[in-house]
Amino acid sequence: MNLVALIPVFNHGDTVGAVVHALRAQGLSVILVDDGSDTPTARVLAALAAETTGVILLSHPENRGKGAAVGAGLEYAAQQLKASHVVQIDADGQHDLAALPDLLQAAATRPEAVITGYPRYDKSVPGGRLYGRYLTHVWVWINTLSRHIVDSMCGFRVYPLAAVMPLLPALRHAKRMDFDVEILVRLDWAAVPIVNLPVTVHYPVGGLSNFRPWRDNLRISAMHARLFFGMLRRMPRLFIRRLRK
Repeated sequence: MNLVALIPVFNHGDTVGAVVHALRAQGLSVILVDDGSDTPTARVLAALAAETTGVILLSHPENRGKGAAVGAGLEYAAQQLKASHVVQIDADGQHDLAALPDLLQAAATRPEAVITGYPRYDKSVPGGRLYGRYLTHVWVWINTLSRHIVDSMCGFRVYPLAAVMPLLPALRHAKRMDFDVEILVRLDWAAVPIVNLPVTVHYPVGGLSNFRPWRDNLRISAMHARLFFGMLRRMPRLFIRRLRK
């Protein structure tokens, strides 16, 4: 495999450096996508790219959303680096990178599959975030007619680019937090195997979250409705596939 890491960044200048260095310690090249960050974060990212071997910086002049940042990074990895796989991870340091070797080993064993983390929260998790995501879980199970996807919102995963790149045109509208969910549903529709692995998640005191409840929940609700109608068109084929398994 030719595997690289991808980190979308929006104002996480205090935490992104540790994530980058942990990925580099595993021998991974790193694509940073600065999604219109503030000046202090932009300076941190520029320094990381200038001073750390194997770090590439892409920049959006204004904030376009996490989905747009991830899409840009995936396209760069496929077209410019000729990568076969991309490890996506958030910049906020919430994911325990001790799980990274397990994700990489699973990707090496199942190169055709998506390897996605599912959170094991410690006591730092806000109750609203913990319980609110269950509604998305239920909709994902409905829209895939399965429980193959344990958690569709975890931003720590390994993508096989051969499966992902043909789907990106259908995800042009998924510019923000809806991207992580929708791409997993569409990969499941495309019969791409999905492997779920546990990842410890910690919410640091005073940590920055870019999730905007009103805006992002509205976008996610619209996404679930769109996927539901897409599932209805695919229902016979999905039912047959589930029955065969």
